[in-house]
Amino acid sequence: MRASASVPVSSSGYDGGKKVPGRKRHIVTDTLGLLLVVAVTAANVGDRDAAVPLLRRLRSLHREITLVWADGGYTGGLVSWCRQELALTLEVVKRTDAMEGFVVLPRRWVVERSLAWIMNARRHARDYERLVQHSESLITWAAITLVTRRISRQAHGTSARA
Repeated sequence: MRASASVPVSSSGYDGGKKVPGRKRHIVTDTLGLLLVVAVTAANVGDRDAAVPLLRRLRSLHREITLVWADGGYTGGLVSWCRQELALTLEVVKRTDAMEGFVVLPRRWVVERSLAWIMNARRHARDYERLVQHSESLITWAAITLVTRRISRQAHGTSARA
């Protein structure tokens, strides 16, 4: 996520893979795409490095969860670390070499859809917050707003999509 000029250099970085300066948003959702845990890091922090505190927070908040699906950026020693330290099964959903172009992968689209829902809040099109904790709080707030609007629509019998 690109960061505005108000974001301090100490909490932003450059993602060489996507060629974007700013911050990364790491989220864990349930199978419906509802936000469970969020972490915001500098863009130069690797996915595996950011996953350790994120998964620890997930384990402390949601003891009932035993299986986590992740993309290819979370491979390596993180899988065994999750099993040993957190009693979590981390299953990496990878693309195969036979796949060409855009292919919807099982389970990974849920997180991408959730990020798109959060991006519908105009404030989240760019990161404006000085502190990563504020950014995490505002992402959580956007997810709460999304859920409450859906509940309200269901209670009133309207079927408009969020």
